[in-house]
Amino acid sequence: MAVLSPRRGGFAAKGAKQRSLGFDWMLWGIPAALTLLAGILIASTQRQADYADWYQHWISGGVGFGLALLVARLPMDQLRRFQWPIYVVTLASLAAVRVVGTSALGAQRWINIAGFHVQPSEFAKLAAVLLLAGVLSRYPVERPVDLVRPILLILPPWALVFIQPDLGTSLVFGAILLVMLFWAGMPLAWLILLLSPLITAIVAGVLPWGLLLWIPLMGWLAWRSLPWKRIALGVVLAVQGAFALITPQLWMHGLKDYQRDRLVLFLDPSKDPLGGGYHLLQSKVGIGSGGLWGTGLMHGSLTRLRFIPEQHTDFIFSALGEETGFIGSVLVVLGFALLVWRLLQIARDALTDVESLLVVGIGAMLMFAVVVNIFMTIGLGPVTGIPLPWVSYGRSAMLVNWISVGLCASVARRSHRLRKWW
Repeated sequence: MAVLSPRRGGFAAKGAKQRSLGFDWMLWGIPAALTLLAGILIASTQRQADYADWYQHWISGGVGFGLALLVARLPMDQLRRFQWPIYVVTLASLAAVRVVGTSALGAQRWINIAGFHVQPSEFAKLAAVLLLAGVLSRYPVERPVDLVRPILLILPPWALVFIQPDLGTSLVFGAILLVMLFWAGMPLAWLILLLSPLITAIVAGVLPWGLLLWIPLMGWLAWRSLPWKRIALGVVLAVQGAFALITPQLWMHGLKDYQRDRLVLFLDPSKDPLGGGYHLLQSKVGIGSGGLWGTGLMHGSLTRLRFIPEQHTDFIFSALGEETGFIGSVLVVLGFALLVWRLLQIARDALTDVESLLVVGIGAMLMFAVVVNIFMTIGLGPVTGIPLPWVSYGRSAMLVNWISVGLCASVARRSHRLRKWW
């Protein structure tokens, strides 16, 4: 697939020669440091609780690290043979959640296996990345009809996760698909057109008169970028109009009450300070109280008094902001930025298209979660229930994130011939 050939050149190749001397500190070190720091933050959130499971975060991290080391030794060409079986098994597990799954906090997302609660949706994200990488490397996006195959592959896991209901995780599937399609050669104009129905729905609900500008703009973009211009124009305008019309019905009947509250209250959480807006208000207060340097680890007063319910999961960044301050928060964000930069280097230098797409898909999965989670805790986005990778408490997410590191390390080992230190 020639469209991916530029990844093999440029600045990344120089860095690859240097990293071929030994351990990839950036790829392995950043997740390890985040896991260690998270254990302390989770312990801080549980100081006044009658339970303490912060150490399980480190145990899960240790198990995940071990799995990553094993995965890093797997030959990627053999792993491709298991793409479809892995995909089918994850779909079956997502379907099983509806039958034998356990519920918590108003959602049915877990399966009890030997006393452990496993969240299949976390593993489904990685399974989707594996399969899309294989399919897009074999069938690159060169015509609009080429979009049908990857979209049909992503729809089943997306739908099964959405009905759990888990709106946040279902959005991750969309982010993975769009980023991998773009990396596989899809024009930017097509990417915008694929995103446009979502924007149309938002505009229809928030600023209806804006549709008078937005829909014609999408029609013009379709005319300029798509073949069969008249047909393309008609289809795009029909889709935009349909989304504009059905948005009120989807809003009232397609979402749960708490999901609607989450999507609206981030704009003004003070409208319901003791209900849906409580998490957002307390999170911003906690982060702001940290100041420049923070109160110190294990010394956050809002964290100690548990002003934010379930802070050790989705809102762990608020504990980070309070106890490490602006400096600590920026360092963590910088760590995530360096990690995605490293993943892009690995993707550019990968020996095959499927490996390059795999790493890019993993990067999209991780960084979408980072951006959405942090924006949520600082009040720039709605509460979606997406955990912060390696920092939020969650066994399934921890294992999936570490396995993802192992897959990326395997690609890097093949392309850069790293010493087999493991």
